[in-house]
Formats: sequence, structure tokens, C-alpha cells
Amino acid sequence: QMEDPIQLKEEGNKYFQASDYEKALESYTQAIKLNKDKALQAVLYRNRAACFLKKEEYAKAASDASRAIDINASDIKALYRRSQALEKLGKLDQAFKDAQKCATLEPRNKNFQETLRRLGANIQEKVNARGGKSLLWVTSADYSRVQKMFEILLDENSDKEKREKAAQNLIVLGREEAGAERIFQNNGVNLLLQLIETKSPELVLAAVRTLSGMCTGHKARATAILHYLGIDSICTWMSVDNEEISLAVCNLLQTITDCLLGQGKEEHHGKEEALVLDTKKDLRMITMRLLDMLVSKKVSGQGRDRALNLLNKNIPRQDLKDHDNSRSIFVIDNGLKKILKVVGQIPEMPDCLPLTENTQLTASVLLNKLYDDLRCDPERDNYRLICEEYIKSKIDPQDMDKTLHAVQIVSGVLQGPFDLGNKLLGMKGVMEMMVALCGSEREIDQLVAVEALIHASTKLSRATFIITNGVTLLKEIYKKTKNEKIKIRALVGLCKLGSAGGTDYGLRQFAEGSTEKLAKQCRKWLCNTSIDARTRKWAVEGLSYLTLDADVKDDFVEDEPALKAMFDLAKATDKTILYSVATALVNCTNSYDTKELVPELVQLAKFSKQHVPEEHPKDKKDFVVKRVKRLLKAGVVSALACMVKADSAILTDQSKELIARVFLALCEDPKDRGTIVAQGGGKALIPLAVEGTDVGKIKASHALAKIAAVSNPHIAFPGERVYEVVRPLVSLLNTERDGLQNYEALLGLTNFSGKSDKLRLKIVKEKALPDIENYMFENHDQLRQAATQCMCNLVAIKEVQERFVAEGNDRLKLVVLLCGEDDEKVQVAAAGALAMLTAAQKKLCSKMTQVTTQWLEILQRLCLHDNMEVQHRGLVIAFNLICADKELAKKLVESELLEILTYIGKQEDHPKKQHIIGVARDCLSKCMDYELIKPLSRA
Repeated sequence: QMEDPIQLKEEGNKYFQASDYEKALESYTQAIKLNKDKALQAVLYRNRAACFLKKEEYAKAASDASRAIDINASDIKALYRRSQALEKLGKLDQAFKDAQKCATLEPRNKNFQETLRRLGANIQEKVNARGGKSLLWVTSADYSRVQKMFEILLDENSDKEKREKAAQNLIVLGREEAGAERIFQNNGVNLLLQLIETKSPELVLAAVRTLSGMCTGHKARATAILHYLGIDSICTWMSVDNEEISLAVCNLLQTITDCLLGQGKEEHHGKEEALVLDTKKDLRMITMRLLDMLVSKKVSGQGRDRALNLLNKNIPRQDLKDHDNSRSIFVIDNGLKKILKVVGQIPEMPDCLPLTENTQLTASVLLNKLYDDLRCDPERDNYRLICEEYIKSKIDPQDMDKTLHAVQIVSGVLQGPFDLGNKLLGMKGVMEMMVALCGSEREIDQLVAVEALIHASTKLSRATFIITNGVTLLKEIYKKTKNEKIKIRALVGLCKLGSAGGTDYGLRQFAEGSTEKLAKQCRKWLCNTSIDARTRKWAVEGLSYLTLDADVKDDFVEDEPALKAMFDLAKATDKTILYSVATALVNCTNSYDTKELVPELVQLAKFSKQHVPEEHPKDKKDFVVKRVKRLLKAGVVSALACMVKADSAILTDQSKELIARVFLALCEDPKDRGTIVAQGGGKALIPLAVEGTDVGKIKASHALAKIAAVSNPHIAFPGERVYEVVRPLVSLLNTERDGLQNYEALLGLTNFSGKSDKLRLKIVKEKALPDIENYMFENHDQLRQAATQCMCNLVAIKEVQERFVAEGNDRLKLVVLLCGEDDEKVQVAAAGALAMLTAAQKKLCSKMTQVTTQWLEILQRLCLHDNMEVQHRGLVIAFNLICADKELAKKLVESELLEILTYIGKQEDHPKKQHIIGVARDCLSKCMDYELIKPLSRA
């Protein structure tokens, strides 16, 4: 007798093939007893299940198949055998679920598809016989409807309106879980592929969008669709020169990637339900294909951009606390040279890959993200060595075109990981080569070299070298060249050198004259639509430096055509243009940080005859306000809103901060806030307040607070967007923020909390209550007023009332004492809060009398207050106390409050005071009901 489980398995297989199922069973059973390997155990149970199926012992077959599935949830043979056994046992719904899993794992298997259709039809027939409704999504009727939809779409002679309706229905169906499964199980993926193969843009879009919906949040289905379509086909569709289709396919691939990364919703629970899929293999396959797209001439510029955007979004870690940066290491080892090839392309040369205006900048962003994702020096050294090796391979003194690509690569790296770019500049001969190319007679050499010098001059250490060697060349190029593309770049280079060196050295080298004259030339280039957009963007970058001059910024905002030309370029969403436009607008609105000069230090500097910078007259508040008004009139808000929508690879955190600064400056005047909201400013500020630099988020949140304080929230932030604003406002309550930010955030929250219970609940959920309570203690009058007004609105909901009812806190005491404040606005708010609290929670009526000995004196003062609003609220509090408890009412009657109530109640009816008189009379009436007092007529 054998004791080797593997030999026993092989023996069992031979018996099974010979149809000797009894002996096969014996061999498999003996192997199961002897075996200790889990993987083999699953195979043995699966094989024994096959024997039981042949012997028509279906319960045993289902049991063994389940044991195999317990070990390996994606064992497709075990799943199918259990499905067969369950079908024979009459458990059609369970059999159907197993068949579904099989079809998910192997979507092209016709046997599984046929089994699903047969089971679905049998289940529906069975349910119909009982007069019930099927709980399964896939039925014969569903199959007919889906087939009919595809028939209409694939029939070229179908009515156009019918085809459009069928396409829309298909997209909607794909977005719903039930509909997605319906399509998937009815051969839908194959039919969608047929739609794509028609190459009709409308049908391709409908098919791709339906596939995206089907993949969303469903890892198994997304994996099956990826395998069925093939990554090569998906990338080919993404490479087409049709922006809408390319974007739709990119979204499909992103959806699939999200599922593979586990970012979709979890649709399965339990060990048996969860299919084990090898996602790492699929992710690497996708990554490799995207990297191949970067260097393929068959790929359109838009397709290349999509590939770069997908790599930017999915390769670097989202959270640096996650130690696994293996995806970035994989891309560096397998694709860094391909990314460098993209940044090294020169659009003006005939062998250039198809590019868009954003391609190379997006590639630079990817280089930067990959470099930032590295965890240690050895990883960074490896990155640098790959770059150096690639650049060296391009430097060839005998081939100037090849050398030009090397300089362009360094220029591209400088726009990405700048520190690495600086090290590459230090490579032997690189800097000298750049300066020498400036003096070349070929315009393409000058163009590439000047751009490289501009990018290299960002840091002072390098700028010093370039000032020494390059300023003269740039000046000569500017004067002599007739090529506008080169001329404008030379000007920007000089502007940037001056900025990097902390001096206007570069600008002062010009014989032509003043900064204003250069800015005028930039505005002229900007408005010249005959010049290509890329060159005009350099004019904007020049203005981003020149507008530091107060005269230049004032002239610029007066030039409406130049402003509109800049805004139009900003809508093209190029990384450099976004940053340059935002910088120019920050300069024009004076929304940059300035250091306050200490008067004593200024006097000391003057005494020691040191230069003390004085504020330019045109940088004073009146001029800044005028510039803001001109910008608003020219449509700056629409341009900013457009810029915010740019892809995250293009809209950097630094650009977001600059845009937030501009928005805050624009929101300064409450009269302008309606215009800002109408042009989409409110919507644009929300993402800026959530993502970006800490400073940028604070500025954007402050701008939101200014809008929220004076606008109807549901108009300024329609729909669900209003709830997204709450968190940024709450963040400004932090004590580290300044008083104005605290105050305007409280005003915004007060406005929000006065609109609906849902908004009040959102404020509570964002944990704003402790901060609001703290500001109610604040010595600053306006902060205390705003916090108390906000609390007055919040106490309308049960969740806040319960905090006052809870034992061991002084919240109620604080509100009672605030009712006794001399500040009338605080009194109004505190009295309102107390009136609502005592009306909603009877427990608080008795608790109010215990929190402070001054409660009765404060209540009497409220009821006698000159301000009718305060007086009315005081009387409502008194009424609530009387209604809450007879003993409490007796205590009030025995005090001077009875005299106050009688005095007010006896007053003649008056339209303006009737609400006050009415409450006083209600108090007296309730006391009479308690028989604590008697009507005057009975006395």
C-alpha cells in the first residue's frame, strides 16, 4: 500500500479516466488522510467531488467541493463542480452564485455563460410557477432586454434617436450594480467590444462609459473585463487622437486600477465569498504598457498625456506613512529612461514624438513625484545614476542634435526634482555646453539653451554662475534676434536671473530703459494672437516677475485686452502658465506676505544711515482696491475657477496657494462677494481649502468664511456642496489662527446653523462645539458675540441640547451668565439660546435655578429690558420655567417677577409690543391654572 499522497493522486486520476470511480474514490480518500500540504489537499477534495458527481452522490460532491473552496476561494474547478452538484440538489440560487464566480474568473468560457443562462431561466420559471418575483438579477427576460439594446446599437439602419436612447440606457444600466451584473452575465462584454470595433465615436464612448460603470467598485468584474479586453487594446483606444474617447478610456483604466489597488467598495464578505485575485501581476502589466506608450510614435499627444496622468496618480504613494514604495522603484528601474526621453523631446525638430503643450511638463511632474517617493539615499543615488548615464549617452560633440536632447533633458529635470537637476548641472561640461549653445547661430540651439538657463537660474548658487557667464549672451540674443520666440525667452531669463539673485542685475543690463518698457513689450506679445500659445505663455512668465514693480502692475490691470489674453491662456491649464498667471495676480492684488516694519528699528536704521525700503504710493490700500475692482470686471473669477479644475499633475500645491491668496484678496469687500459666487468662485474655493499647502488651505478657508458670512449658503454652495464648506470653516476656529479668521469663521457658521437641522448636525459632527464654547468665554467682544449667536442657532437640535442636559459641565451656567452681560448683542443671543433650551428640555428649567444664585436677578433684568427682542426672550424663558414645574412656578410667583409680569400683562394692546404682552399674559394664565394666583375680579 502506497503512502505517498502524490502517487495516490496520480493513481486516482488513472482510475477516473478509466471510469472506475470506486477505485478512484479509494485512492483520493487515502491520499487525503496522508497528505499535509494545503494546496494538494484542495486538489484531492476537488477530484473526489468529481467522483461523487459521476456516482450521482450530489450532497457529498457539494461537501468536498466546499472543502476545496475553503482552502482556495478562486478554485474554478471546485466552484463549477459545486454548482453542478447544487443544481442537481435543487438549490438553483446557490448553484447560480457559484456559476457567476466562474464566469467572473473566466469571462470568455462559453460553458459558464451557458450554465448561467440555463440556471437563470430555470429559476425564473420556478418563481413564475409560484407567482413570485425572482431575487436574481439575470433572467431570460433580462437577457432579451440587454440583447435588444445591443441589436439597436449594432444595426446601422436603426433610427438615430433610438440608438442614442439605447446608448444612454446602457450607460445608466452599467452604473447600477444590478444592471452591471445583468450586462456582464449576458455576454455583454463581448457585445460592448463589438461596439468599440465599429469605430463610431458615439458608440465607442457609450461602450467605454458602460464598461467603466461595470468596473466601479467590483474587483472581480474589473479583473475579468481587463483580461477579456486586454491591456494592449485598452491602451490602443486611449492612444487615439480624439480627446473625448481618450479621456473616457483613461477613466476606464483608472477605475480598473482603483479596483486592483483595493480602493473600490468591498462587495464580498467571508472567506468563501472573496475571490483571491493576483492584482500585483495585473498592476505591473498595466504599468509596463503605460511606460511603453510614452515612447511610441503611434501614440497621440493626448494618449501620451493620459498615460503620464495615470502614472502620476497611481504610482507614487498617496501617504508617505505607507512604507511600500515598490511601485515607484519598479517604474524607476523599468521606465525612468522612457520618461527622460519624453522630457528630452524638442517639438521644433522633425523626429519629435507627438506631444501636447502639457506633455513634457506632466512628465517633469512625474519625475518629481517619483524622486520624492524614494525613502533613502541609495534609492536616490540609483535614480541619479540612471539619469546621468542616460544624459551621457546623448552627449556627442559630433552630433549637435543629439547633444541638444541632453540639454533638454536637464531642463526637464530642473522643472521636476530641482535638487537632482542641480546635481545634473554639475556634470562635466553641461553648464558650459548650455552657455555655448546660446551663442550658436542656429535658432533651435538658442531656443533650447535659453530655456535651460531659465530653469537653471531658480537657485542663487547656480544663478551666480549664469549671471557671470550668461547675462551678456542673453542680452545680445534679446537685442539681435528677430525670432520672437527666442527674444521673449531671453527677456524672461533676465527677469528670472534678477529674481534669483535678489537684484535687478539682469534687467539693468538693458540699454533700452525701464522695467515698464519691458512689461509693455510683454503685454504686446501676450495680445499678439499670431504668435503661438507656447511663446505667449512666456510673456506671462515675464510679467509674473515684472509685476513686482508697482507701476507695472498698475499699468497691467488697466490693459484689459492683456488681462483677457492672460485669462484665456490660463484656461489652457498648463502647469507653467497656471503658476505664472497666479503669481502675476498675487502681485497685482498685493496678496503676498509682507513683513511689518517695527518703527523703532526703522528709526535706528535711518540713524545709522542704512537704506530703509519705503512703500510705493501705488502699493497703498486705495490703489490695491482699484486694481481688485478692475480684475473682477475683467473676469478674473472665471479664469481662477477654470484654473482650479486643472488636473492635479498640472495644478501644483504652490499654484493652489497662490490662487487661494488671490481669492482672499478679491473677497475683501462684502459687496464683491455676490459677483464672486455668481462666477463660480465659491465652488472653486472648496477644493483649495481641502488640498494643498497649509497656508493655501487657510487662505482658501478664510475666503470661504467671508462668503459664508454674508451669502445664502444654499445659493452660494448649491446642493450637497454646502456641507463640504463646514469643515474648512471649523478649521479656522483653531486658536493658532488669527482673530479675524476666528471671527469670520464664526459668522459663517452662524449663518449656516440658522438654515437647517442638517447643517447644524454637520457642524456638530465636525466637532466644532468645543471651540465655539471656548469663544463664548473670550474677552474679545466680537468673538464672544459671534460664538454666542452661533450657539443660539445650534441649540435647536437634540444633539446639542443633550450636551447641556449632561451632568458635570458649566454650559448652562455660562449661557445664564451671558444673559446678564452688558453687551446687548450677547444678551440677545444668550437669551435666545436659553429660551430654546428651556422650551425643549424641561430638565434644564430646574437645572437653571441651581447653576448660579444670580439666575432670578438675571431673568428679571431680561424681562424689564429696554430692547424688546431681549425682553421677549426673557419672558419666554419665564413662561418655560412656569410650565415646567408647579413648584418652580411658585418660586417665581413669590418673587418680584410676578409684579413684572402683572405690569406687562396689564398694558394696553399695541401692534409692536403685542408679542411681549401676550407672553406675559400666558405666564399669568398658567399661574392661575396652578391656582397660585387668582383673577383680580375675585379679589
